[in-house]
Amino acid sequence: MESVGSIIAYWIIVLSIVVFSVLTVTARKILRAATYLLFTLFATAALYFKLDYEFLGTVQIAVYAGGIVVLFVFAILLTSRPGDNTDRLTSRKKSLGILAAVASLAVTGYAFVSRCANLCTELQPMDNPTMKQIGETLMGTGQGQYLLPFEAISILLLACIIGGVVVARKR
Repeated sequence: MESVGSIIAYWIIVLSIVVFSVLTVTARKILRAATYLLFTLFATAALYFKLDYEFLGTVQIAVYAGGIVVLFVFAILLTSRPGDNTDRLTSRKKSLGILAAVASLAVTGYAFVSRCANLCTELQPMDNPTMKQIGETLMGTGQGQYLLPFEAISILLLACIIGGVVVARKR
């Protein structure tokens, strides 16, 4: 059984993830949105550390909070005026968007509940993987290994950087 302090810390982390995620998508200034995204990523790393996944927490901070947010900020500074407010979105299809969001939430909730109902009772406790196992999984080419998605994301990020430089040079 977990202690009360541990449960309170968990709920504080979860609440901060939810609050900063909402602030990220509703901020009218793009640099503020990037800052809120940074806070969301740090809170996610805190959740990983809370769950004793030190490696994932460290990777979350180094790659996402460190690298990706810096890339976003450079892209923002190269392609727009960061101090400008964006206009409020006006659309006659707002109700359609809300309906699509609710439907997506319902489908995701159903998938989660139906999947977890079977798996959560059958799962055995897992051991923490070794660094060798993590490395082989991330850089392997076999079934359930991630070299191809890793390389695809690196090419996508390179294309984004080149696109930002091309847009900045046109000005």
